[in-house]
Amino acid sequence: MRILIAPDKFKGALNARDVAKNIAKGLHEVLPNAEIEIVPMADGGEGTAEAICEARSGSWLKCNAHDPIGREIEARYAWVEDGKLAVMEMSEASGMRRLSGNERDPVRATTFGVGEMILDAKNRDAHEIIIGLGGSATNDGGWGMARALGYRFYSDARELKKDVSELRNLTKIEVPLVANARPARTMSPASSKMQPTSASGGPPQPKIIAAVDVRNPLLGDNGATQVFGPQKGASNDELKVLEQALTRLANVVAEDFGFDYRDKPGAGAAGGLGFGLMSFCGATIRPGFDVVAEAVGLESKMKDADVVITGEGSLDRQTLEGKTPAGVARLARKLGKKVFAIVGRNKGDRQVDELFDEVYELARPDMSETEQMKLAGELLREKARELARSL
Repeated sequence: MRILIAPDKFKGALNARDVAKNIAKGLHEVLPNAEIEIVPMADGGEGTAEAICEARSGSWLKCNAHDPIGREIEARYAWVEDGKLAVMEMSEASGMRRLSGNERDPVRATTFGVGEMILDAKNRDAHEIIIGLGGSATNDGGWGMARALGYRFYSDARELKKDVSELRNLTKIEVPLVANARPARTMSPASSKMQPTSASGGPPQPKIIAAVDVRNPLLGDNGATQVFGPQKGASNDELKVLEQALTRLANVVAEDFGFDYRDKPGAGAAGGLGFGLMSFCGATIRPGFDVVAEAVGLESKMKDADVVITGEGSLDRQTLEGKTPAGVARLARKLGKKVFAIVGRNKGDRQVDELFDEVYELARPDMSETEQMKLAGELLREKARELARSL
């Protein structure tokens, strides 16, 4: 029997590789002759760079950057020499993990460090940059990133460079004069797709792909601020300020540049960084699962398997919006494979559960969430043994 294990991380407990290794160990205890292949996965959130780096035999590079509130840090991203591909996660510079609980402040926090990482990859002659947009601490629409890339934002003659709230008074955006700044949008006759070229006619700029696991627009009740702002520490008054700031940013981008991505699915990812990457870098928004699956060759690996196993920390309605377990399950169904999920917690949504032949849940009524996270490896092996016996 050939088994493919392709899970995401169990956030706060185990990364995707450790999840897969524990499942494999449990399976082998019951099915010692099974051929098992491990493919750690991600969907644009944290773990995306690691999954692609490992699958593509990449290495890790470091660069100087700034965290969400302006402190100097050393950030890392993956580098795949074959194709000169840089794979980074916005959370590495501008993520919640960079802040303690009392430091969360989306009015102050910016994506400046993400821009610094992009510049570092450009300076290394990257041909393509993949950026995972999960885990952000920011709500600036990519304003900080754009400033790091050389854009200047003004309220009349005054340059805006302090808090996101200043964007409410934005009147003008000044585009960098250098060739490695904003790509102009041109239509490729051969592909009918937008292709980036440098604004000043210099060499083509790196193709940038924003890998997202949400489809939220920039603004409105389902937008970046209203949905994700409270998680980042924004008060009700601050939510209003941030919504006004991003609305003004989108209006001036539309006026100055002649295009408007505010309603594009994924524009609201990472506090509107999806919008910023499209507007200031000519980036393409893609579902993170699809990006990772292509990069690791998931479909070709799955074709050789008899059984597919996936999983993540929580299975709920959000799973349907491009999360790893749903992506793995849909691909397995397409290929006619049996597919199972081992998850930390299952909310019991019928539409979600129907994606799988069976769902195995680690959570137990006699165990707190903290205990479960501490014993995640042991519980994964236990559920894997149970699944193996059913096979």
